[in-house]
Amino acid sequence: MTESKIKVDHLTKVFFKKNSSVTAIRDICLDIKEGEFVCLLGPSGCGKTTLLRILAELETPSTGSYHITPGKAGKPLQSMIFQEQGVIPWMTVQNNVSFGLRMRHASKKELNERTEYYLNKVGLWEFRHLYPSEISGGMKQRVSIARAFANDPEILLMDEPFAALDEQNKFILQEELLNIWEETHKTVVFITHSIDEALLLSDRIFLMSAQPGTILREKKIDLPRPRSIELVRSNPQMGKEFVDIWQHLQETVQQHRDKAL
Repeated sequence: MTESKIKVDHLTKVFFKKNSSVTAIRDICLDIKEGEFVCLLGPSGCGKTTLLRILAELETPSTGSYHITPGKAGKPLQSMIFQEQGVIPWMTVQNNVSFGLRMRHASKKELNERTEYYLNKVGLWEFRHLYPSEISGGMKQRVSIARAFANDPEILLMDEPFAALDEQNKFILQEELLNIWEETHKTVVFITHSIDEALLLSDRIFLMSAQPGTILREKKIDLPRPRSIELVRSNPQMGKEFVDIWQHLQETVQQHRDKAL
């Protein structure tokens, strides 16, 4: 049986303001296996990003706990790819991609080999000497993906990395991400609002409630890999899954509105 890589146990996060508090997530329990690609899907404001930020050690939980099983010594535990382009504007494309490796003092050989490899994988080798201001939004997200994989973390945390892109660029980057993932089989936790995207990428989808976010359902996606968006959209079972998830989201949003009245 595949070992658990991420274990989340009854995690709750409450944000406190002057005279009030907001519960972002409540009683989250997850068990994610080594090498799994999982998506978190739920209404806006349901705490998906808060959960990811806790796993990235950018927030602390209010109650509950989580554990990420460490791997090889010297490897970073996690890398996070944000919704907005997280590139460093004063560094070239090449220096952005090699940034994590340089920060952990990788050998010159490893740094050069991994940087060149992932620049080629995302189609940016010929643009390596350009600065972020000289490349498109889609290319900036390719830089973020290449940097994350080049740094060789134990897990990848991805917060709607393609949300701001046009549909054509989104499909291209989704397939590039899958191609790299199928080589590395990193454990990935991916936030999305797109049902198509979740069906294309996931081994499992966790469906969340409206705020405070809880895990309501889990869906296993039994679609052979490698996948393409054409395969997802033409598969009758995936069509049924799409409708089921859409209805879940609609019902969740309506229930939340009814409670607020």
